[in-house]
Amino acid sequence: VPTARPAVPASMRTSVPGTCRSVAIPLSDYSPAPAGAAVRQRGFTLVEMLVALLVAAILISMVSLSASPSPQRALRYEAERLAQLLALAREEALVRGAPIRVDLSRDGYRFLIRRDREWRPITDDGDLRARAFDDDTQVAIERADGMRALEFGRDIVEAPYRVMLVRRAAAVTIVANGLGRFEVVEP
Repeated sequence: VPTARPAVPASMRTSVPGTCRSVAIPLSDYSPAPAGAAVRQRGFTLVEMLVALLVAAILISMVSLSASPSPQRALRYEAERLAQLLALAREEALVRGAPIRVDLSRDGYRFLIRRDREWRPITDDGDLRARAFDDDTQVAIERADGMRALEFGRDIVEAPYRVMLVRRAAAVTIVANGLGRFEVVEP
């Protein structure tokens, strides 16, 4: 026995495309808010905007302070690069079969090779080219054998030594164990 459906007023009926059926949609879903009712608009308040700007300003200042190089960090970077180049110069001296010397000064350093009984700057290797320090740097060399120069030759084992770099309020030391291991330490 079919049940009777309640009658839907014509104002609430709409047809669904592709069918012959009508669907009842309450008018309250489409009617505007009654007059005098408060409508809350979505957005940010002034206080929320100020808090967001304050947080952004703090983050930007933190990033800018961490991005500016400290003298200690810059000197450590320079010392790590020099330590890698010392290891490379040591290997090159063994491969080429010719002694290589490192000439260190306040302004920078360069690598020299012994050819025809004289020291000549290395010009055929882009890695062992002459380099300048970013800032005036004091350099001191301490060797167990008392020598004041850094020379790499045919010997696989050499005397251990330390190279101290001092710049303004920063200081680092490159420690060489004599077996080809170079380590950068801070005092």
